[in-house]
Amino acid sequence: MVPPFRRLLVANRGEIALRVMRTCRELGIETVAVYSDVDADALHVAAADRAERIGPAPAAESYLSAEAIVAAAERSGAEAIHPGYGFLSESGDFARAVEAARITFVGPPAETLATLGDKLAARRAAADAGVPIVPGLTVALDDDTSESVLAQVGLPLMLKAAAGGGGRGMRRVDRTEELTSALASARREAASAFGDPTIYAERVVAPARHVEVQLLGDRHGGLAVLGERECSVQRRHQKLVEESPAPAISQSQREALADSACRVAGSVAFHNAATVEFLVGADGSHYFLEMNTRLQVEHGVTELVTGLDLVEWQIRVAAGERLSEAVLGAEARGHAIEVRLYAEDPHDGFRPVAGTVGAWRMPGGPGVRVDAGVGAGSILPVEYDPLLAKVLVHADSRPAAVSRLRRALDETLVGGLQTDLSFLRWLVDEPSFVAGDYDTGLVAERWGHGPPLSDEELALAALIARETRHARQATRPPLPAGGATRAWTEAARRAGVDRTPHR
Repeated sequence: MVPPFRRLLVANRGEIALRVMRTCRELGIETVAVYSDVDADALHVAAADRAERIGPAPAAESYLSAEAIVAAAERSGAEAIHPGYGFLSESGDFARAVEAARITFVGPPAETLATLGDKLAARRAAADAGVPIVPGLTVALDDDTSESVLAQVGLPLMLKAAAGGGGRGMRRVDRTEELTSALASARREAASAFGDPTIYAERVVAPARHVEVQLLGDRHGGLAVLGERECSVQRRHQKLVEESPAPAISQSQREALADSACRVAGSVAFHNAATVEFLVGADGSHYFLEMNTRLQVEHGVTELVTGLDLVEWQIRVAAGERLSEAVLGAEARGHAIEVRLYAEDPHDGFRPVAGTVGAWRMPGGPGVRVDAGVGAGSILPVEYDPLLAKVLVHADSRPAAVSRLRRALDETLVGGLQTDLSFLRWLVDEPSFVAGDYDTGLVAERWGHGPPLSDEELALAALIARETRHARQATRPPLPAGGATRAWTEAARRAGVDRTPHR
């Protein structure tokens, strides 16, 4: 079979760059990696057929530089550019620059990105398509609208960045006196993260679950609805865990969400992969949040339940192919769950950390998939997202998938830097998660900064801490008899060493 393209440049880094390259290799497409100075020895650079330097470590001067990436594509002779997720993946200006260079952009038209990349414009488009949106404003805030905002939206409200997502530029306002400072703070973060300080306001819908619908469209009018994903386990409004199908969605809700997603997609010139995100209230009603016309971090759970390679179909659609009957008629089989393994401290507000990866052991076995961007000895720069890997499982049922995930996390080992592994191990035993009965408040309400230790655990922690101080030169001090993960975590916190042990 003739490859859709001869050579493709991946305008990203880490696990998503490796993920795209694997599919390209199977399709017989040569790959080009791009890298900043701090990523010269990164795994995605070694995995590519060739690599191009695009600038220094700051993302604004490398991975966010459309000019540098397009120039790298031209130097390397790439026929297409896959943006991955994040960075420039939703930039209409970038897509326009790629098209101007007569290179194929693996994504929707620049005009669609410009419309949907602006969350306010996307809200208006959804409302015009007859899709319910989260109550709030469809115009930007300015310094003179404080009182009118409260009158129109009501409290509590959420301030959001019009140009971005991922929890950045978001601030919750519970009292009138908080609005001015929260607006200023949200604007600063939005300007830093997205280069655009525009902020709007929505009413807080709580309790609620975050559910999204995966779409795949071609240039010939073909549109596949590939089920939904539950994304309600979050910290700082950013996802930590995703699963498909959503565990508490009825068939009628599932059909209503799919219909709304198709309505939004039908309102713009859409082809390629896209995800339409919703909040689902306690009464079962749903509200449009945004439409991301790119690959999602959590695309793997959809791949596991449908058996499809979404990256492959992104590339084929970009080359002008039609979606196959197998894609258009795909149905979910079994249940899949993904957890994100981050270099961050779940006992300190999920604060990101940097450093060098020491010990590294990822799980395997039936129904387990790992998408990782690092390995033993990898340096984790402070300039980028601290995602280390995604651990995914698939089984015939949700209880079996949770059990498989518990086993996979038990097999996981990361040394040298703090990770969220202790939180993930706690989660798979948390009753509401096990039952599938949870919402976006789970982490804040059930975890906080971690469950308190019992008197026995505190005593054991003190003993471990004393012993650990005598073994600081060792790569990893021995675990106490019987495991005692939480006690080890507290002891290692006090001793200043890695506190995410193998349970």
